[in-house]
Amino acid sequence: MLRPPSALPGRRLAELAEQAVRCTPGCCGASTTAGDGGDEHPVSTTHPDLAGLVAAQLRSGEGPIPTAEARGAPVGSDDLLREERWPEYRALALDSGLRSSVTLPFRRAGLTVTLTLFGFRPGALDDPRHGPAQALGALATESFVRDRRHQAALTELDQLGTAMRSRAAVDQACGIVMHVLGCDAEAAFAVLRRVSQTTNRKLADVAAALVETRGRGIERELVSLAR
Repeated sequence: MLRPPSALPGRRLAELAEQAVRCTPGCCGASTTAGDGGDEHPVSTTHPDLAGLVAAQLRSGEGPIPTAEARGAPVGSDDLLREERWPEYRALALDSGLRSSVTLPFRRAGLTVTLTLFGFRPGALDDPRHGPAQALGALATESFVRDRRHQAALTELDQLGTAMRSRAAVDQACGIVMHVLGCDAEAAFAVLRRVSQTTNRKLADVAAALVETRGRGIERELVSLAR
């Protein structure tokens, strides 16, 4: 079954967080999120304690992640002990032993990915906006966008195939009705539509059933509907 275009690969979010930690000096952990304005907001963290920290921000709408998403610009705190902007986030972060953080947002084609880096010491994180973490986040976001477009194309192709098969069944069913009733194509289609309405079934389902039976056993019903 095809994934919906909005589905985001959690494994790649996890890989982004892990790679960012490895390439950023002073970083003790990272989290990643992705969202496109829908209900889904996939999250990945390099440590279980960080999951609660991210969840609290998404729930309350307060913290560096929501702020970075809204501004479209990096948001950081060199010393969380002195942070006054987000009381709940500050308390949870300090309780986890964290003293600094920076969140980088990446926007592409309606999708926003965030990468948050954490440090145990105040001022531990150098400006990551021009470093490897920035490059990793940009590349990962482009990859997500390509995945979404690929899935959208596959879904559209699948829907087109279904529509073509349905159209073929309707055409065949019309041919059967035309043969049974001796009517033209327009009248045959009107009969099929009436069957669909009176039985509360989709036109494609009615046509498929008629094709499967080749009209046998329902000649009298077709004649009555044609009147």
